[in-house]
Amino acid sequence: MTNNRTGAVIPQKKHRKFAFRRQKIAPYIFVMPFIISFLIFFLYPIINTVIMSFQEILGPEDITFVGFRNYKSMVNEHFGNAIWVTTRYTFWTIFVLVPVPIIVAVFLNRKNMKGRNFFRSSFFMPALTSVIVAGLFFRLAFGEQDTTLVNMILGLFGIPKRAWLHQRNTAMLVMVVLCTWRWLGVNVVYFLSGLQNIPVEQYESASIDGANEWQKLMRITVPGLKPVIVYVVTISVYGGYAMFSESYILFGARSPGDIGLTLVGLIYQKGFFENNFGVGSALGITLLGIVMIVNLIQLTLTGFFKKESE
Repeated sequence: MTNNRTGAVIPQKKHRKFAFRRQKIAPYIFVMPFIISFLIFFLYPIINTVIMSFQEILGPEDITFVGFRNYKSMVNEHFGNAIWVTTRYTFWTIFVLVPVPIIVAVFLNRKNMKGRNFFRSSFFMPALTSVIVAGLFFRLAFGEQDTTLVNMILGLFGIPKRAWLHQRNTAMLVMVVLCTWRWLGVNVVYFLSGLQNIPVEQYESASIDGANEWQKLMRITVPGLKPVIVYVVTISVYGGYAMFSESYILFGARSPGDIGLTLVGLIYQKGFFENNFGVGSALGITLLGIVMIVNLIQLTLTGFFKKESE
């Protein structure tokens, strides 16, 4: 074999060996950007956070190891309240953002539905809205004055005004409504894609057997969407426990009575307001452990690992 540029003869065996090496190295070159970004932006911060959780950091040159003291000092009423608020928020968002998007997706998947493309776009639009803009709107709409949007609408029906963001239950309601408004369309897209994998013949056979719409939903649609449901629940657990922006926009740095204090919000308070990065790092590692445990439990209950082992 000859080289086109120099005219030199390259042995066939040597050329094959060079081509084999090039094919062997090429995959590593393509995945190298991901590996580098993973090491720099994910693995290194986790390792550094674990180390910082055992340190007292008073300055760049004033760092001392304190063992598990940060983990002991973080356990107080604020920590317990943050876990309770975050867990309630995660539960209610999953409770709403799994069944409701399934029902919406089923309706939008019907070919005889008029304007379904318009509704698909409309449901997805809130996900493109900035969380700051959405949070400010909900903060104003759910204000405590008589002239705010929600209180004004309730006043038309003779319902007294509420201080929505100053009471524990109504504050949770506002956060869940905000989350539902933003992420409903995203989950609808997930379930719409899952519906495309369910054979139409199953619905036709069920219709011949006399099954009604509810029976089709529970015995065909929901089982067929199980992989998508598991995925949505998994990312919802992470999203629920990682929630910070919505709470911060609605309540500010400190909510009244900590009614809007989440675990990430507590990490923010410890790290940036109290300048206690050691306790903040301990809270971050604890949050990571909680999310992993909760997801492992729900994946086990849904049979994810059993399916993989089979």
